[in-house]
Amino acid sequence: MSKNKINKDLITIPRRFGILPVLDYYIFREFMVYLSILLLVFITLFILGDVFNDLGDFLSHGASLNSIIGYLLLKLPGNIRFVLPISVLLGCMWTMAMFGKNMEVTAMRASGISLFRCGGSIFIVGLIVTTVNIWFNEGLVPYTEREAEILKLASTKNKGKTLDFQKMLTYRSPDKRRTWLFRTFNVNGEQEYITLKNYRKDETLQWDINARSAKYIPGKGWIFSHVIYTPYSLDGLMPKSSQSFKEMVKSTADIGETPEDIMNAVKSEEELPTWVLWNIVAKTKNMAARIKAIYMSLFYYRLAFPWSCFLAVFLGIPLATKNERSGIVMAIITAVALIITYIVVSQIFLLLGKKGILPPIIAGLLPTLAFIGFGWYSVAKNRN
Repeated sequence: MSKNKINKDLITIPRRFGILPVLDYYIFREFMVYLSILLLVFITLFILGDVFNDLGDFLSHGASLNSIIGYLLLKLPGNIRFVLPISVLLGCMWTMAMFGKNMEVTAMRASGISLFRCGGSIFIVGLIVTTVNIWFNEGLVPYTEREAEILKLASTKNKGKTLDFQKMLTYRSPDKRRTWLFRTFNVNGEQEYITLKNYRKDETLQWDINARSAKYIPGKGWIFSHVIYTPYSLDGLMPKSSQSFKEMVKSTADIGETPEDIMNAVKSEEELPTWVLWNIVAKTKNMAARIKAIYMSLFYYRLAFPWSCFLAVFLGIPLATKNERSGIVMAIITAVALIITYIVVSQIFLLLGKKGILPPIIAGLLPTLAFIGFGWYSVAKNRN
């Protein structure tokens, strides 16, 4: 066999893309060790921050240990949501940097395994973490944040009371036809001492209701109890004779808003889940352009942000292997710089979208898509 034949056989190693159980498990195990350490460190720091910020309020009001622990546990999902992307990025770079330091990446690639395939198990973990982050953002965190605030109020300023309500709440319906005033509003129960004003299409006052209580029944509408009903003249200026009713029913055709709609309207848009943002825009006709830009920019941003966990893998693998000669310190510095750049750029775009300078879909999605594209290019460029 000639020398040229031998050299050709040595350099034409077939690529391997299938399942590699031993290698995949090894990479997965190493990555999960580093990821777990980082999550534990970041979560501990956030817990300490909550302790320093809120422990004094609980102790000054003699709150029980169970209340304090319960509050910290309810705050935990919100903290995890923020640390997941940077933990995945640092864990990915830490893992690949250690492999590079020990020349393991070089050995894998020399065996016919591409850079993209080396991180196969890390990509799968990134997808799982992204799914978890979406669930945290849309389902778990809004609930736990609300329950944490209720528990804090019940254990401090209103010790021993159940707080599912807000006092002196006002609300204007999206069609501008009704104005509500609640002395006490309970999203899950009966409202107390309500004033409801209904307006005609020409914005003149048609009638008002003063009721001792009101309850919403899905599919049926609002049921008011101990009602004083007052109609008004056509110009809306002169009240006519008032009538008293023990009970009055207004169907969903008459009053379309629900207690949940009312509660969501008075919350900051930052507190609302993505699907609520979309529903508010869809249900509100003739919404002001500035308000719509705020809601839709935040809507698209919320769609993109959980994918920052997957973005972390795309950025982490090629950059870690690129810096394998520089060691883990340079990899971590690069990771921190990247995640800070991503956060700053995404926040700038979000602000420009809220101000109407950029279209909401660009403001919300472009930074994440651009960084994922850059990561994909880096992997493809260094795949061999």
